[in-house]
Amino acid sequence: MTRVLHILDHSLPAQSGYTFRTRAIMKAQQAMGWEVAGVTSLRHPLPGPDEHVVDGLTFFRTPGVANGRSPWRELGEVRALAERIGELAESWKPDILHAHSPVLTALAADRVAKRLSIPLLYEIRAFWEDAAVGNGTGTEGSLKYRLTRMLETRAVRRADAVAVICEGLRADLVRRGIDPAKIMVSPNGVDLELFGTPPARDGALAGDLGLDEADVIGFIGSFYDYEGLDDLIEAMPRLVALSPKVHLLLVGGGPMEAQWRAMAHASPVAERIHFVGRVPHQEVERYYSLIDILAYPRKAMRLTELVTPLKPLEAMAQRRLVAASDIGGHRELIQHGVTGTLFPPDDPAGLAKSLADLLADRAGWEERRTVARRYVEEQRNWFSNIRHYEPVYQRLLSGSGYDAYRVQDRQRTSQVKTA
Repeated sequence: MTRVLHILDHSLPAQSGYTFRTRAIMKAQQAMGWEVAGVTSLRHPLPGPDEHVVDGLTFFRTPGVANGRSPWRELGEVRALAERIGELAESWKPDILHAHSPVLTALAADRVAKRLSIPLLYEIRAFWEDAAVGNGTGTEGSLKYRLTRMLETRAVRRADAVAVICEGLRADLVRRGIDPAKIMVSPNGVDLELFGTPPARDGALAGDLGLDEADVIGFIGSFYDYEGLDDLIEAMPRLVALSPKVHLLLVGGGPMEAQWRAMAHASPVAERIHFVGRVPHQEVERYYSLIDILAYPRKAMRLTELVTPLKPLEAMAQRRLVAASDIGGHRELIQHGVTGTLFPPDDPAGLAKSLADLLADRAGWEERRTVARRYVEEQRNWFSNIRHYEPVYQRLLSGSGYDAYRVQDRQRTSQVKTA
């Protein structure tokens, strides 16, 4: 039985797109008969036991606290995580190390992989330097940006195989000189166990929010600047003028929440803009049930051009209409006029017109919902996508380094039994 140790920044029970993708991967691998566990870095945000079972998945924690200033703090994080991976390599005996970005996890895993000749797959969900720019904590082209990019490229070169979530990331690595044969694409997908049956409209919740007779545009996710919700809020007066029954429902939270709430409060249609804050994951479907069109107005920048988001796929699985900015990450998921609507990025007036046109032309709504749902079921279902890993794992397990590791492991086990 193949045993895979996933090396993670953080995990469940923390809730984020990162942890939900991890959950989907590990659950699907379990269903295939593989034995899986995860180990989290010092960045895991929640207290808990050193070995934590969540939703049937085992996560080992790295003890300690990240202290000091950058880059000493990050060096300490890598050292602590590498020590923990080494301990688990001896006790849990993984066949594969599967590190998930950011690059710190790959740097830690690489130390153990090379020392013990365990195959290492490094999976990139976004480049750390670009994520920092998108989150407002970094500047493109700065010294820190360039150094982080160099570390990322080095980690990719040293890994035995590399997985990326989309073609945009793959193309960028190829431009850096990485062998295309070394890179696999494991696209974002939907766990249909969680989003399998679209819910009926929650009339009680609609009444509580004042949305009984409304046409509802919605966003469910994290409030980062690159998500472009300021453009959506700015578009609302024009949209209300074109579609008088429209309301905007914003579910989630994040660094931009206070600023966007203030912007909405100052809007001439403030009464049409509803913030509900973060909601428990098990409650999210209730809010999906109220929304006619999920809008994703991501700004045009390097991060969003390269990286595909998960939320539009979840919306399609819920049989919600999807409208999104016309950027590279969205074009990999959405076929304009077929599975969704693409509108100009960074353009509130164009956004308002696209949404108003979609609200005015309802004849094709049902067909579009059906086509989008089928696309998720057939091409973006996690239990299908997970098979992308299998041939890569098998190729790595057939390597000479892995054979040497297993010989050493058998010798150590034999010595223990003899003693």
